[in-house]
Amino acid sequence: MSTTGQLQTFADLYTDLQNRAHEATGVTATENQAKRYINIALHDMHIGNGEKFPWAERNAILVTQDDYTTGTLSVNQGSTTLTGSGTAWSTNNAFSVANMRAGGKIVIDSGNEVYTISAVASDTSATLTSAFTQSDASSVSYVYFEDEYALASDFLRPLDMNFFDQNQSIELLGRREFRQRYTRNKTIGKPSVATIVDKSFSGNTTPVRKVLFHKPPNDFYSIPYSYVTSNLAVDSSGSEQAQLSSDTDEPIVPLQFRHAIVFHALYHWYRDKKDDTRSQEARAEYTDLMIRIMGDQEIGHSRPQFRPRLGSYARSAQRPYSSRGGRYTTGTRFDEFR
Repeated sequence: MSTTGQLQTFADLYTDLQNRAHEATGVTATENQAKRYINIALHDMHIGNGEKFPWAERNAILVTQDDYTTGTLSVNQGSTTLTGSGTAWSTNNAFSVANMRAGGKIVIDSGNEVYTISAVASDTSATLTSAFTQSDASSVSYVYFEDEYALASDFLRPLDMNFFDQNQSIELLGRREFRQRYTRNKTIGKPSVATIVDKSFSGNTTPVRKVLFHKPPNDFYSIPYSYVTSNLAVDSSGSEQAQLSSDTDEPIVPLQFRHAIVFHALYHWYRDKKDDTRSQEARAEYTDLMIRIMGDQEIGHSRPQFRPRLGSYARSAQRPYSSRGGRYTTGTRFDEFR
């Protein structure tokens, strides 16, 4: 840890916080409190700003799966068991993905109902999540497809709130509007609309985000997309993680901006200590830093500009006597050109 340089590591940040608050270092309880405030400040700094910070942008590629219709199946009314004939449901395709998977959707014998696959036991045996409601079906055709796909493990939210993909060919809708428009999402084709859904939980209370497509893909499509990451720290080996934990971990925030994290943590520190005056001073310092950070944009970054439409003026200047209006005014105002 450098005692004279810019703050760099987790140890630099929480030690500087303790020094600014005039707290003794090396005390476990105080140090843990400082560490917590630093992580809170790091995450709070990115709320609503992730898409504005270039360091929080990530890119990934999603590969969709082809629909599967090989063979036939049989299922009885009221049952959840599917029995295939000439099927290869558990066999992997060219992309090392099984032809049928849990969570996929299936339409049986051209029916109106869309069923969800609960489990796939073998090439010829699968289970539905709900009972089959139509009449007994024997050796009938089916269409299996997948309309929900896992996103990058650190996916927090889309970078572009209007389009999911980088080619801007798949429009993003809110979940409610998507459900209202596509109540039975079973017509397969090339995806043109998508929404982001939280479907399950993995190891903690953080929901796993997925993308839901309309139309459900009918082929293998490679879809590049950009997103805001939820990993705001890296360890000494360069692996990204959700937050700072070891002393040598570093935030993804560029070095020149990292001291802003301390001022935000200091605001929380003084606020919880009921020192309102110092809390507001720290908050003002943090706000000033954030304004400057937000204004420190890279070359080519879009900025508000006034762009008058010069085309009509240029044409009039080139052909001054061809326009319908006259060259001179005949009004009576003292400041009019005559």
